[in-house]
Amino acid sequence: MRENETRRLTPQAEADGIIEGRNAVIEALRTETPIDKIYLAKGETDKTLGHIASRAREAGIVVVEADRRKLDAMSRTHSHQGVIALAAVREYVTVQSILDAAAAKGEAPLLVVCDEISDPHNLGAIVRTAECAGAHGVIIPKRRSAGLTAIVAKTSAGAVSYMPVARVANLSSTLKELKKQGVWVFGTAAEGTTVLYDADFKGPAAIVIGSEGDGMSRLVAENCDFLVSIPMRGRISSLNASAAAAILLYEAVRQRQ
Repeated sequence: MRENETRRLTPQAEADGIIEGRNAVIEALRTETPIDKIYLAKGETDKTLGHIASRAREAGIVVVEADRRKLDAMSRTHSHQGVIALAAVREYVTVQSILDAAAAKGEAPLLVVCDEISDPHNLGAIVRTAECAGAHGVIIPKRRSAGLTAIVAKTSAGAVSYMPVARVANLSSTLKELKKQGVWVFGTAAEGTTVLYDADFKGPAAIVIGSEGDGMSRLVAENCDFLVSIPMRGRISSLNASAAAAILLYEAVRQRQ
């Protein structure tokens, strides 16, 4: 084995799902290792990196161009050769499979839709709460979102092993399709006109949680049936995304008992 291959991963990097170096990433693609995202050095014209990008996109893997400073900060080996892949801890499912699983149980679907939750700790906490609350699945976008990486798995306390997660290209289109299938869409918003305790979560429901900084995007908010506000009694006017998800999910649990 060549020296650069023996150095491609440290034990901690393996635990974090980081795959570094051209040969290592090509091998992961060849063996169809579940990959969440691939970061490539911005501005590189190297043919090997171009080959990696092509194969990744053909496999439906998100490819992100990043400057070398970001790659250097992510790297554990300091020999990333312009490419780092983040392994996914499990494969994603389809939205339809989540709906079908709820129907098979004879239950009204309860979904959590994460609109650009970029912090993996927040996403992990949301997946954990969704599993504890008995939700049927979580939906995330392909772009500008954390994925099912090792950090998310750790934060979820193992819930990613049980909670189906679908990753979609366009959240707005997905919400439109859910509504066609009879699912009511509830978005969380400070300016929401429906107070949490007036919202009816007993039927088929999708709860949309906005990003940590900006909340829901405009198009996603426009595709919600209801904009739900959480009563705030303190001096701070907003909640952490995972805390907001927990509050809405457990109001749904209470109503469905």
